[in-house]
Amino acid sequence: MNLVASLFDFSWFSETLRRPTSGVDMLVILGLVLIGFLIGIVVGWMWRPRWAGFSDCVFDGSVVKSQMVDSDQKQEQTLHPSCSSSIAKKDDDHLPKDEDLKHLWHLVEKRDGGPPWKHMMDGSTATMTYQAWQRDLETGPPQYCSMTVYEEATTELLRDFFWDDDLRLKWDDMLLHATTLEEFPATGASVVHWIRKFPLFCSDREYIIGRRIWELEGSFYCVTKGVPCSSVPRKQRPRRVDVYYSSWFIRPVASKKGNNQPACEVIFFHYEDMGIPWELAKFGVRQGMWGTAKKVEQGLRWYQKERACSETVPHHVTMARMSTKINQDYLAGLESETDEDLTQTQMRVHQEKPGGIDTNIPKLLVIGAAVALACSIDRGQLTKAVIFGVAKRFGKIRYFYPVSFAHL
Repeated sequence: MNLVASLFDFSWFSETLRRPTSGVDMLVILGLVLIGFLIGIVVGWMWRPRWAGFSDCVFDGSVVKSQMVDSDQKQEQTLHPSCSSSIAKKDDDHLPKDEDLKHLWHLVEKRDGGPPWKHMMDGSTATMTYQAWQRDLETGPPQYCSMTVYEEATTELLRDFFWDDDLRLKWDDMLLHATTLEEFPATGASVVHWIRKFPLFCSDREYIIGRRIWELEGSFYCVTKGVPCSSVPRKQRPRRVDVYYSSWFIRPVASKKGNNQPACEVIFFHYEDMGIPWELAKFGVRQGMWGTAKKVEQGLRWYQKERACSETVPHHVTMARMSTKINQDYLAGLESETDEDLTQTQMRVHQEKPGGIDTNIPKLLVIGAAVALACSIDRGQLTKAVIFGVAKRFGKIRYFYPVSFAHL
């Protein structure tokens, strides 16, 4: 009987254990066990994670964890040496794209598939009417929608007003800092860094925002959302807000005054997770919503006068005018592309899973063997590292960790 056959002939092994053993038989058994152990050590060493080494690990979970974090940081620094270069080459996938345009379009048309909106309030001034709604999703922070009609204002003015950070710093006392990190003139997209001040119970918050405008026959879809950027390191204060979405649709409407003055409607959608209890955040929004709406209109009228007196065009306005021009056929094309992508995805999934559970048995055996080997060597962080490393290489298993939005 050859060596390989002996290793897998469990009936012979069990029979040997039951019968009286001589010294020679015992040596054979110990030899087989030793060979199996050495094979496991060699295989485990070949499959070890790159950061695992006997000289550094010393079976200390904190050291292993520290090396994992350092490795991730070095990799991130390699991929993202600076925001100006990284966004242009790597991170541009995080910037607003057609998928974001389609999502905002569906929100405006009430076709996003979310829960119904609950009416919150109505308000009006001599030159503005305001309505607001709110809804709660199963996961994620509360979402808000508002519809505001501004009299004696054009859609171009509203577009420039919301995009002009330099003048916003003068009328919005909640905005403490605003700077541009990167710009993409080809699409009009940009990445900006904001720091905002909040009421007494909440400290300042930091935002890295990607934004872009699409123009549709005199109307504007304006998308802004939180994006990653490694050139601005995280700090304990101000706390960074990662979950952030704030977008609006601007379109011309008939003036309610019945005159020939222009008027426009702004449909606004917003949600963010500032790291405070959502019910407390909802209470604060309800209390301050109408005051904020009036404050925004006051800023708009001030901005309107400033622009009328100025002969220069602010740089942010120049970027806003570089918006991507589209038509209704373009929006319809986004729907058809989504349907085709969904069909192709379903076909790929069906083709990749033809064999059922039998095709996964070798992977399960390999993973099970790795678990047994790791548990026999160490019960700490090294065990988890070996298990995850083997599973990733052979099982192609993805690990999903529950994320609490309240701790972002």
